[in-house]
Amino acid sequence: MTQRVVLAYSGGLDTSVCIGWIAEATGAEVVAVAVDVGQGGESLDVIRKRALACGAVEAEVVDAKDEFAEEYCLPAIKANALYMDRYPLVSALSRPVIVKHLVAAARKHGADTVAHGCTGKGNDQVRFEAGIASLAPDLTCIAPVRDYAMTRDKAIAFAEEKGLPIATSKKSPYSIDANVFGRAVETGFLEDIWNAPIEDIYEYTQNPATPRDADEVVITFREGAPVAIDGRPVTMLQAIKELNERAGGQGVGRIDMVEDRLVGIKSREVYESPGGIALITAHQELENVTVERELARYKRQVEQRWSELVYDGQWFSPLKKALDGFVNEANQHVSGDIRMTLHGGRAVVTGRRSDQSLYDFNLATYDTGDSFDQSLAKGFIDIFSLSSKIAAKRDVAP
Repeated sequence: MTQRVVLAYSGGLDTSVCIGWIAEATGAEVVAVAVDVGQGGESLDVIRKRALACGAVEAEVVDAKDEFAEEYCLPAIKANALYMDRYPLVSALSRPVIVKHLVAAARKHGADTVAHGCTGKGNDQVRFEAGIASLAPDLTCIAPVRDYAMTRDKAIAFAEEKGLPIATSKKSPYSIDANVFGRAVETGFLEDIWNAPIEDIYEYTQNPATPRDADEVVITFREGAPVAIDGRPVTMLQAIKELNERAGGQGVGRIDMVEDRLVGIKSREVYESPGGIALITAHQELENVTVERELARYKRQVEQRWSELVYDGQWFSPLKKALDGFVNEANQHVSGDIRMTLHGGRAVVTGRRSDQSLYDFNLATYDTGDSFDQSLAKGFIDIFSLSSKIAAKRDVAP
């Protein structure tokens, strides 16, 4: 029986060339698998036909947009996931859902190897291979660009030699990865970290400096999940898409940062995640209203570790799974409405209401008749500061 390799297929030059390249290098048949996570561009049917035309023995296309939104983006919102306090894990979130479908295809087609088009310098190679190792430790992984030195020049020459039905001349100066949750742009002139981004690199967001009327939005959450916008019920995918349009139209969600890659280098990245940033901002504020203080403090530590695990490709790890349980429990009372003004590149919370609110007006007010007993404060302070006071006396002793 001829060996089979399942290839993560995007429809672009590199992965199209990978089909024939893998076949020649290994003698295996290639099954191409394309997963739609809302990246836009060509239709799935066009991509499937191109894979077959490039030599794949079979080609599968998967519409995973709703799955991606519900099972990957939603947990990130519940976790307020921001790697290095800024990056909403746009690319990192999409890799495990792609991995899941690659493994399923490998089982279906009897493949013992999974291939991807990543280089040896990025995070995605780790996310693909660590994810596959967690779900199917018996499978082998190969990466032609990394393992067989498949440079772009070689890829173009191979495509022209074989007459592959793929454009080989136009090359964007940027490396771009997109899905419904956001867009990542790197390389080109951005590799000089002194260079400012130009408007041409953005697609999901409008220039925040352009004068326009503000947009007010009310987002309703139930147990940490957005379930309505301005009173209209929405699915998770619909919530992301609508806020991509509305927040993106106000320039919300642009991030320009130098981040710490897992492979040990620092990399300049420009991201757009208007829906993601709007939803996380709203979710954080509703947690401020509904989550008890000590739980909220500890959750912030969990959020950082959760974000690091996902960034590092550990979506299917035991620790990530355990932290998911904590995050879901912490979101049990995160229900209510958040009103935000979207304008000038910012999503600003202007109102909060919840039946699960821990905010007590009678305790918080400074007006006459408040229910907070201020006479208890002095004794509380004395006891609270006692250990520091004792240590201070020791430290200042002659």
